[in-house]
Amino acid sequence: MRKDLYIRLERISAWCGVVLLIGFIAAFGAGGILTPMSPTKSPADIATFLQDHRTGILWCTVIMVLTVPFEYPYVVVTSLQLKRVEGGWGLLSMIQLTTGVVAPLGFFFPLAILSAAAYRPDIHSPDVLAAMSDTFWLMLVGNACIFVLQVWSIGYAAFIDRRERQVFPRWYGWLSVVLGVLLIPGAFVYLNHSGPLAWNGVLANTIPSLTYFVWKIATPYVLLKAIRSEERELAGTAESEPLTV
Repeated sequence: MRKDLYIRLERISAWCGVVLLIGFIAAFGAGGILTPMSPTKSPADIATFLQDHRTGILWCTVIMVLTVPFEYPYVVVTSLQLKRVEGGWGLLSMIQLTTGVVAPLGFFFPLAILSAAAYRPDIHSPDVLAAMSDTFWLMLVGNACIFVLQVWSIGYAAFIDRRERQVFPRWYGWLSVVLGVLLIPGAFVYLNHSGPLAWNGVLANTIPSLTYFVWKIATPYVLLKAIRSEERELAGTAESEPLTV
């Protein structure tokens, strides 16, 4: 592959992160679920919410179905940059790649359940709708800690990179480590109906969500800088030399 084409594809993949961020905000905003409902809401209140937000929830799922596939080039280009740190495919780049590949499922499956509840809310009892809503929030928030190793692998790479121009800056490494730590409390939503560890709590949801959005803004930025430095490195090699990924 020509080096200029390879770099262009990497840049497009990095910009996919911006598409994802915009898509997430638009989707969850349309569905009225940017802020989680309380786990203590009654089945009647949940049924009313689903009926009132039916169109928005269904559009949320449509937007996510169209947006989430952009996660794949975004994850791959991140692993390609980790590969530069490791000097080839290694443990960190493969951990990031494999955990990132399953990340879209953390949105698809919960949203499919919520959409099924909102699709025909008039034919289900409030108890059934409440159970489906509970499943959505428990899966969406509770399974986020699965991706702790994904962000920690990136953070660790920033700490071990000894090159003069680091692929990932040290501050981004710390941001990734902090995000990984903040995702862990999500595992405890299954045990709590209220308080900071409930699915709408400050520890399980609010702080991790805010940090996640900061991370989603920072990642395309550092990727684009890393790709620029890679372009300079490739420019120093002979034009006739084939590029091996």
